[in-house]
Amino acid sequence: MFRVGRRGRGAGCRPSSAPPPQSQSERLRAVSFDSQSKNSSMDENVDEPPTSAILLDSCHFSQVIFTNVEKYYMPGGDVICYYTLTKNITPRRKDWVGIFRVGWKTTREYYTFMWAPLPSSLDSDAVLQQEVQFKAYYLPKDDEYYQFCYVDQDGVVRGASVPFQFRAEAEDDILVVTTQGEVEEIEQQNKDLLKENQQLKESCKSLQKQNMDLQEKLRKAQEKMKQLEGEVCFLQTESLKLQSALDQQAAELTAVQIDLASIKEKNMDLGKENQELRSDLDSLRGSSEKLELELNSLGEKNRHLKEQNACRDAELHQLKEQSQSISSEKEQLGNRLKTTLDQMDQLQSQVLSQEKEIENLARMDRDKTEQLEHLEKEKQQLHITLVEQKEHTEKLEHALENSNATEANTFLRLQHVQFQSQDLTKELEEKNHLFQILQRKKNELDEENQLLKQENSDLLRRLSALPDYSSFAAASPMYVQVPPEDAGLVFGNPYASPKTSAENMSSLKKCPWCIASFPEDIEESQYAVHVRSHLLECPICSQTFEESNKQVYEDHLFCHDLE
Repeated sequence: MFRVGRRGRGAGCRPSSAPPPQSQSERLRAVSFDSQSKNSSMDENVDEPPTSAILLDSCHFSQVIFTNVEKYYMPGGDVICYYTLTKNITPRRKDWVGIFRVGWKTTREYYTFMWAPLPSSLDSDAVLQQEVQFKAYYLPKDDEYYQFCYVDQDGVVRGASVPFQFRAEAEDDILVVTTQGEVEEIEQQNKDLLKENQQLKESCKSLQKQNMDLQEKLRKAQEKMKQLEGEVCFLQTESLKLQSALDQQAAELTAVQIDLASIKEKNMDLGKENQELRSDLDSLRGSSEKLELELNSLGEKNRHLKEQNACRDAELHQLKEQSQSISSEKEQLGNRLKTTLDQMDQLQSQVLSQEKEIENLARMDRDKTEQLEHLEKEKQQLHITLVEQKEHTEKLEHALENSNATEANTFLRLQHVQFQSQDLTKELEEKNHLFQILQRKKNELDEENQLLKQENSDLLRRLSALPDYSSFAAASPMYVQVPPEDAGLVFGNPYASPKTSAENMSSLKKCPWCIASFPEDIEESQYAVHVRSHLLECPICSQTFEESNKQVYEDHLFCHDLE
């Protein structure tokens, strides 16, 4: 069975070359691509028309009406598009008219476009007739179905034309002869197409919903992008501030490094000065030890002098008793003259020894005075050194305060220098105290020396008051070696005639240190050996001292040791 009918080529027919229906995933990818490429495409080329990813269901196709649209346009010729602007649209400078292949999804799929001219009159109540001409060079060369679309500057479609083709117009009516099987097949295809159409509608609804969700996400993403842009601007500002602070810190670090190098140099100088102070301290300690030894020696001498003073007091007391005995026994002077002369001889020898001791004490006094003057000079030098050390310490403290350094090592060294300065101050105070002690001891020795001189003067005055003192003073230096017959008398026979005594004395050589007398014909070397036996000679300066003044001799040697 055959069915004869007419199949036209109108807009309602689906051309064989129409694009196949897209799946849901492909449509989602297309929508995502269009939404992502919208802003980038407009920034890359300002001559391209504004587009958007809005789906067809959200467009208003009735605001712009295309008129006089042909079914076919001849290839190779220009095409004039006529359209009418209704009162529901306000034309703007970036509105455009594009040619789209049937089946397009977004405005990014245009084939070619022309900018829509602005009408001469912008009366919103009037219906405006507009036209735009497409050059043949930019028109499609295939026979696919296309349509005109009016897109505003927001990328939203405001109107669309009926489909048309670019080909030569053919015979409109064609005799179609089909069999019953072909009809059933076509009906089955129609059912499948209807079913597929229903599925596509459902998919379209789902895609529209997804698109709305994506639009909402896009809006949120844009808002978040704006927020992030604000944060980026804030972070850039903070970054500039941090960079400036970093540069400032780098400059401060450089200054601190310079200060640190200066402090290290000062520390080296302090180390050298500390070493010098240590050497000075060692020398001061050596001087202190010598002073302590000298002090001990002076204490020992003082004790010895006190013992000698006690002995002299005892002797003076004995002399007083003897003087009283002599005064009470004046009448028995003849019988007791031997004893009295013996006592006078002893007194004279004591007076001589005391005079020598007084001379030695005077010499010791001069030595102690020189030592005290030397100590005074050392004290002044130590005081000057201490003042200089304090001034230098104050300068170091001032320099350390100006450097604002937090170096703990430098502070400890400064404390160490301060401690050393305090130790030097203490040592100076100890030297001052030692000097005062030595001064007091010198004063005491001077007083004792004066007392001894006073006692010696009193003793001489008492001796001069005794009877026969002048004859005794004349005879006392001449100690004679009595002949054997007068060996029992120390000073010879007082009753011998002066002539005999004079003869004996003129024929004898006397020792200046003892009572021994020698014959006139004695050898000079023997006499010199005897005299030298009473003397002590210094091995350094060859100065001689009496054997009885051994303590003075030892003090003299000690002074050489101090030098």
